[in-house]
Amino acid sequence: MPRKPLAPCRHPGCPELTDARFCPKHMQEYNWRYNRKERPKYSKQLYNSARWQRLRKKVLLAHPLCVECERQGRITPATIVDHVKPHKGNLNLFWDENNLQALCKNCHDSKTTKEGRWGDKNKIYSY
Repeated sequence: MPRKPLAPCRHPGCPELTDARFCPKHMQEYNWRYNRKERPKYSKQLYNSARWQRLRKKVLLAHPLCVECERQGRITPATIVDHVKPHKGNLNLFWDENNLQALCKNCHDSKTTKEGRWGDKNKIYSY
């Protein structure tokens, strides 16, 4: 199968030809910047904490089926614990058990997309 022709690197002023968006040098820089823009480190620490893992397990044991699928008459096992109202750095809202719901991956992904989290590039979450 033929490969697409090489194109210039999209980094301003870089003359390198590549088959990706950026040359290897600038791709590393782009990935580093992109990862910095993702959730703050503090958020990652929250989701990796033992306290969150215990709370997640407790919610999934209490509600083993996806809440959204149940509303639509389907039976799907829940795999993700989701915040009903996005916490956006509010620790009280983050740890509030009444703000948690069990969802399957499909329902969680569609809910997150509808909230605009991935599309809102100017939003800064403070922790």
